Amino acid sequence: MKRDPIYGIMAEFDSATALVEAARKTHLAGYKKIDAYSPFPIEGLAEEIGSRNDVPIVVLIGGIVGGLTGYLMQYWMSAVDYPLNIGGKPYHSWPAFIVITFEMTILFAGVSAVLGMLALNGLPMPYHPVFNVPRFALASKDRFFLIVFSSDKKYDPAATRKFLESLDPRSVSEVPS
Repeated sequence: MKRDPIYGIMAEFDSATALVEAARKTHLAGYKKIDAYSPFPIEGLAEEIGSRNDVPIVVLIGGIVGGLTGYLMQYWMSAVDYPLNIGGKPYHSWPAFIVITFEMTILFAGVSAVLGMLALNGLPMPYHPVFNVPRFALASKDRFFLIVFSSDKKYDPAATRKFLESLDPRSVSEVPS
């Protein structure tokens, strides 16, 4: 009989404080690829599992690209492609370019924020292996879950299960892929 590959091992906790404490201990134990699920945002949980927020750098890059696009587009049109001498105004009249440059910066930064957030969160994701665990349906009601992914360098099925059981969870489950 062929077994499905394991996605990770998940522990269920009763409270947010128990989840944060378990996440802290798991991260300190050397597990790096972990995630937590809760029915509401928990302050400090992201720091405890070691997650990073890369959206601000994506927005900064999008804003810089947008500003450069707006400015260079106007420069190209007014100084290179179709130069018109109107009233002695110079071809490269940068004060006239400020409004469009600002608007393009905001547009590109906003679009990159949305697309960057979706890409960095791995969305859209119509299927996720954690839904294979029947008790995970309670994650949107009143339960808190911590998963150690099998792709973690320190992952060992027996040792990881024993470690998660030492955190005093309500239950520990294998998550099939």
